[in-house]
Amino acid sequence: MITVLSISSIVSEIAGALWGWPMVILLLGTHVFLTIRLKFPQRKIFKAIKLSFTKDENSTGDVSQFAALATSLAATIGTGNIIGVATAISLGGPGAVFWCWLTGVFGIATKYSEGLLAVKYRVKTEDGTMLGGPMYALERGLKSKWLAVLFCIFPVCASFGIGNMVQANSISMMMEKTMHLSPQISGLIMSVLVALVILFGVKGIAKVCSFLVPFMALFYIIGCFIILGINFEYLGESLRLIIHSAFNPMAAGGGFAGATVMAACRFGISRGLFSNESGLGSAPIVAAAAQTRNPVRQALVSSTGTFWDTVVVCAITGLVLVSSVVAPNGIDASHGAGLTEAAFSVIPVFGPLVMSVGLLTFAFSTILGWSYYGERCMEYLGGKKVIKFYRLVWIVAVYIGAVVNLQLVWDFADMMNALMALPNLIVLLALSGVIARESKKYLSGNHIDDYATDDDLE
Repeated sequence: MITVLSISSIVSEIAGALWGWPMVILLLGTHVFLTIRLKFPQRKIFKAIKLSFTKDENSTGDVSQFAALATSLAATIGTGNIIGVATAISLGGPGAVFWCWLTGVFGIATKYSEGLLAVKYRVKTEDGTMLGGPMYALERGLKSKWLAVLFCIFPVCASFGIGNMVQANSISMMMEKTMHLSPQISGLIMSVLVALVILFGVKGIAKVCSFLVPFMALFYIIGCFIILGINFEYLGESLRLIIHSAFNPMAAGGGFAGATVMAACRFGISRGLFSNESGLGSAPIVAAAAQTRNPVRQALVSSTGTFWDTVVVCAITGLVLVSSVVAPNGIDASHGAGLTEAAFSVIPVFGPLVMSVGLLTFAFSTILGWSYYGERCMEYLGGKKVIKFYRLVWIVAVYIGAVVNLQLVWDFADMMNALMALPNLIVLLALSGVIARESKKYLSGNHIDDYATDDDLE
């Protein structure tokens, strides 16, 4: 007889296999390929940051470029940044921080490409709503309807896991630990709050995320800089250790377990890929809703998501953790997922508060961001008539996630995340020529402020 335990074991094995070296090589290989093919779009990152704060009011779209970026960041900046980096260091040593950071640098090109295709192939509904993402690029650009349908199925399944119940469970556990609030009560509160936001659609989600994302990121980074200030005299040694152990095996000692170069590379890259979601195909779904005058303009704005998520936040977190281990009487790297919490505990009162508020806001905003991803995919599969049903199920799932054990859900979500990446990577690679052509048109000769013609938007 097949039991829940055996099913969980099977799903865990499949998820582990999907997120093994083949997926790592495929995702990172795509990042590197697009970086070279597009002649290093990373060089435009400061222009991109400026554009992300520039409102393009006279352009077609549902929300501002910043609101679209904030919504995608809401879904990506989360427990992966706080817990994922800690796990990478625990398993792969300090060198994992370098590989995580490098993954973010190359991932900028993929996030750029996803945003470009999302706008180029988006469609306008009868009520004026803009819809786009990998499914529309697959259908309209690659002429592959079946791959588009397949892509949509995977994010819908993944959304209820990593984007909903896992996050709700994290919040309820923290509320129980810090405020002694029962999971039933916290689950009910979360369900009501989520309902109040998502029932207003993308504009409601974007409005909340536009407020939450800057607040939560700034709050967390301030806490990080306080710790870096406390560990100031050990920062040089920490940086040396991060770079050295990225290319050299590390013996056990100094608070770190021994780790091979292969382990540092694997865990650093995999955590980086998982953290910023470049290549998974989720972020371009909301990028398609942005008010933008041409596809390249939004592509640049989208690329800043990976920059902030991995190149900045993950790097700072990594430096905080390594310096906290290196410092005399420092923390033990074997803490694993609890490593970040241990590092922040050196700040009396404020440190645990940062961790609590950070995890709460990160997790809640992830629920909001992923609700939009799943909703758009459901709409593609079943039309507008299924949206209300999806939102209702989503709200109920928040409560369920808060009160049940979710290891099976987590493993299933990991599996769906890997599977949704495959059709997205296919369309990115197949249409890389289109991406290169559009990039050349708008980036050469400073045509970034030009409005797209009907021929540019297919």
